[in-house]
Amino acid sequence: MRSTTTITALSALAMLTGPRPFVSPSDRLQAPDACSLLTVQQVSAALGTTVESGKLLIASNPRSCGWAPAGGPKIGGKKVTLTLISVQSFETGKKPVQGIEKSALSGVGDDAVYITTPPFDTALNVKKGNSAFQIRVGGFKTEEEKAIEKALAPQVLARM
Repeated sequence: MRSTTTITALSALAMLTGPRPFVSPSDRLQAPDACSLLTVQQVSAALGTTVESGKLLIASNPRSCGWAPAGGPKIGGKKVTLTLISVQSFETGKKPVQGIEKSALSGVGDDAVYITTPPFDTALNVKKGNSAFQIRVGGFKTEEEKAIEKALAPQVLARM
């Protein structure tokens, strides 16, 4: 039973991010750096604690960045993750999936949706023009995480 739940959760997570097109090394050189879209000061203010500079989640991929207090991210600890996604992934993420709650958010970008995937909590996916991103906050209760994600999203949009 537990393995079925784990497989279901992982499958749902894969469906949220949608298909990933091949990214050549030259495309990566031109890809925006997610770490450049939020400052240490912005993330520290949003989390209410000092964080270190953003770090790429995968050294060779500038599309995902994470911020956390000194010592790195901890399970259940305060943190922010920003991932640049394709518009196709954004649209795929909006499709209904059993067991995953999705709720639209107005006033942020051209389109925005909160996606709650147990046990992974909630993320905010935002689309503006031909760009999209996902922002995920950890270390707070769900409603607080949503409020912080909503507050950080316009700051990301301003630098895209």
